[in-house]
Amino acid sequence: MESALKPFRVLAYVVGVMLLVLCVGMVLRYGFDQAALSKIIAPIHGGLYMIYLVTVMNLGMKARWTWPYMLGVMLGGTVPFLSFYVERRVTQRVQTALTAAEA
Repeated sequence: MESALKPFRVLAYVVGVMLLVLCVGMVLRYGFDQAALSKIIAPIHGGLYMIYLVTVMNLGMKARWTWPYMLGVMLGGTVPFLSFYVERRVTQRVQTALTAAEA
């Protein structure tokens, strides 16, 4: 489970930052008619989000999460700033489970 936590944490942060950049790009695109940033960032964020989904599945299967919980974690990459909160909560949950397993 520990081996799956690190990629999840990294991707949660990367996807979160990319989503914030994408939001800036959307404001520039629709507010100021500057589409260049969103055209570059949108496909990058989409690809990284797909990788994020795979890491969530990997961690969720190893941690034996329920499907509703796993889907909630997956949705963390779709709302700005939510991925940072979800990452923190998941890390605490996994570390608590690892501590309990050692005892």
